[in-house]
Amino acid sequence: MSEPVRDVPITGEPIRLGQFLKLAGLAEDGSHAKDLLDAEEVTVNGELETRRGRQLSDGDVVAVGHERGRVTLVS
Repeated sequence: MSEPVRDVPITGEPIRLGQFLKLAGLAEDGSHAKDLLDAEEVTVNGELETRRGRQLSDGDVVAVGHERGRVTLVS
C-alpha cells in the first residue's frame, strides 16, 4: 500500500524534477537523484520518468518507491 501523498510547497513554477526530488526529501542530493532516475525508480503522475530536467507544475505527483510528493505552488 502506498504512503499518502505529501504536499511539497514551492514558490515558483516550474521546478525541475532533480531539484524537486531533493526538496521533497526523495533524494539525498543531486547525485542520488540522478542515480534514482538512471535506475528508472521515479514516476511523475504515474508514468516512468528518466529526465532530471523535466519541468514540473502545480499538482504533479512524483513517486520514488512508496514515497510520493505533490508539487504545491504557494504565493
